[in-house]
Amino acid sequence: MSGTPASERLAPASGRPAPDPGGRRLPRTLHPVAWWIWALALATAVSRTNNPLLLLLVLAVLGYVITARRTEAPWARGFKYYLYLALTVVAIRVIFRAVFATGITPHDHFLFSLPRVPTPDWYAGIQIGGPVSLEAVLSAATDGLRLACMLCCVGAANTLANPKRALRVLPGALYELGVAVTVSLSVAPQLVQSVQRVSRARRLRAGHHKGPRALRGIAVPVLEDALERSLRLAAAMDSRGYGRAGSATPRSRRLTGALMLLGMCGLCAGAYGLLDATAPKPLGLPALAAGSLLCVVGLRLGGRRITRTTYRPDPWRFAEWAVAGCGVLSAVLLFSNAGYDPAELNPSIYPLTWPALPLVPAAAILLAGAAGILAPPPAPPTYPVPAQRTEEPE
Repeated sequence: MSGTPASERLAPASGRPAPDPGGRRLPRTLHPVAWWIWALALATAVSRTNNPLLLLLVLAVLGYVITARRTEAPWARGFKYYLYLALTVVAIRVIFRAVFATGITPHDHFLFSLPRVPTPDWYAGIQIGGPVSLEAVLSAATDGLRLACMLCCVGAANTLANPKRALRVLPGALYELGVAVTVSLSVAPQLVQSVQRVSRARRLRAGHHKGPRALRGIAVPVLEDALERSLRLAAAMDSRGYGRAGSATPRSRRLTGALMLLGMCGLCAGAYGLLDATAPKPLGLPALAAGSLLCVVGLRLGGRRITRTTYRPDPWRFAEWAVAGCGVLSAVLLFSNAGYDPAELNPSIYPLTWPALPLVPAAAILLAGAAGILAPPPAPPTYPVPAQRTEEPE
């Protein structure tokens, strides 16, 4: 065996050398909260527009960022399943609009007509079946595309960030809630990983069935894998003392719960007061500030009874600020209505014309795509490379 150090016997899976520390950026994993802020801010920007050109641009930005910055983990390859779900949402929206027709006007473009189903008097205002126009189909497709883009934003966050790592930064009082949210968010990536593993095993066993005939051979192993994973998760949570009360007294727990409940009520009342112009002034910003203060005090009191240590905490550096800032700035530009006509974000179907592409919103969405450049490259997986034998000179 050669005297090569162990650090030199580890090579990236791609076979490429590691970047030079003095030149390019070192590969590392971006903070998961930064990816979630970026994705949720982009989803917020999507909720502002109904322009199909902008929505398609959002999908293109998501595809670029995921292609550039996803890892080699099996669950990071599941974005295509979110795309399938997005297409299903658009199809369902169009079908519902066609079935529950609202009638057509003389200026609409007639496509086809469905059989009319008579409805009772108490169901007046909604008809089932009837003529379907091109304008109605395009309007339904655009509405479905907006919801599909929001789903893809959440799918991008699940693809780029590991939700289990985001649990580390939650306050101690929200640890139990964070575990529940983390488990729920990791269901989709784990399900994708199970389907990929079962499909690969079927191909190795020369399984050639496709379509509905292959559903039984895939669904049963996937469900069995989900059950085994649930049992392992329960055992791991039990071994780590999940749900323990610690040294907290019943009085402190009741006080923490009361503060959190009052704080949430204050936040709801403050949000309602800010959105409703006819609400009294004390119900707006003062109620929101009081609710926030009560929630902070409750989180501080509840966090004292839970002590957690973090191994290798994720750093928050310039790249995290840049990625999160790209998404937030994109949402701010679309909500500010600065430099463009707000009507361009929601173009009307009538008359049937090609929608215009506003420059400022398009630039804001492209700004969100800069996250694929500002984020550091993901660290490639390393595998041990067998050391080469060297013959001793005779």
